[in-house]
Amino acid sequence: MTRIANLVATSHYVPERKVSNEELNKHFTELGLPEVIGKFAKSTGIEQRWYAPDDWASSDLALQAARKVLDKADLQPEDIDLIVLGTDSPDYITPATSTVLQHKLGAKNAGTFDVGCACASFPTAFAAAAGLIATNPALKKVLVVSVYMMHKLGDPDDPTIFFYGDGAGAAILEPGDKPGFIGTALQADGAFADAWGIYAGGTAEPANEEALQEGRTKVKLVKRYPPEINDEGWPRLFKRLAAENNFTADDVDQVIFTQVRKPTIELAAENIGVPVEKCHMVMDKWGYTGSACIPMALDDAIEQGKIKSGDLVVMIGSGVGYNQAATAFRMP
Repeated sequence: MTRIANLVATSHYVPERKVSNEELNKHFTELGLPEVIGKFAKSTGIEQRWYAPDDWASSDLALQAARKVLDKADLQPEDIDLIVLGTDSPDYITPATSTVLQHKLGAKNAGTFDVGCACASFPTAFAAAAGLIATNPALKKVLVVSVYMMHKLGDPDDPTIFFYGDGAGAAILEPGDKPGFIGTALQADGAFADAWGIYAGGTAEPANEEALQEGRTKVKLVKRYPPEINDEGWPRLFKRLAAENNFTADDVDQVIFTQVRKPTIELAAENIGVPVEKCHMVMDKWGYTGSACIPMALDDAIEQGKIKSGDLVVMIGSGVGYNQAATAFRMP
């Protein structure tokens, strides 16, 4: 029997502390950079972001989204067979953040693994979960969570702190006989791995006093990240996914892109041939929530009635490294 992964429920979580552009602008004006926040705001559409409490880790954000989606699906933690967690702001280098979430959630019957594809993590994790459901009859309830807390790994005096907002999004997948998961397409280019990242604290350079003093244990934009990576990469990936799975841009009801720059989404929509009204955006109210932005935008679009039963949805994520992933599914 064919086991098609169906999306049962979605959720998102935004923490309580609002950090406005005005607050950041005051800080950077005091640092002698009075125009930097305004320039970023104009080029992205980001107006504010939200921070979790200082004593929280990414797993605490993920826990909130996981509890919400379980409530919406009318499930208990012990009903979950597998947790797939996507993030590039993990609690630790090791162990996996998914194991920490499993314990905090009380999902005692679940296996877990992490997906570390930055902002491509959710469509990648969603596709991985769908594939496992298709081939493993014992998997009946899978929790897919993506979470982001990059502001805690950034330098508050670095202007790129403008982008980072905290948040988490989650989904429940289960096998069904209705249309559901359709397919995925992946692409990457490791030539850009040295452009944007955290470059000390792993095996390439273990954390040391020099790395700490020079800021290499913090997330850094080291060199120009070409806009054409997304401007050209997103449409190319969409067209490949559509061709491989026999649908067209006209068939699509909603495309959820990585939520970092409004102009990039507008250009990608034009190049794909999808009206921008079918590309829900949330960066204005939540900032750039990285690994979590796609499930957060997905849930928000569902809550607003922009995505309904039977709709064909495409998610396209793009993360540093770079990783890109596009995943298509139909709402049951």
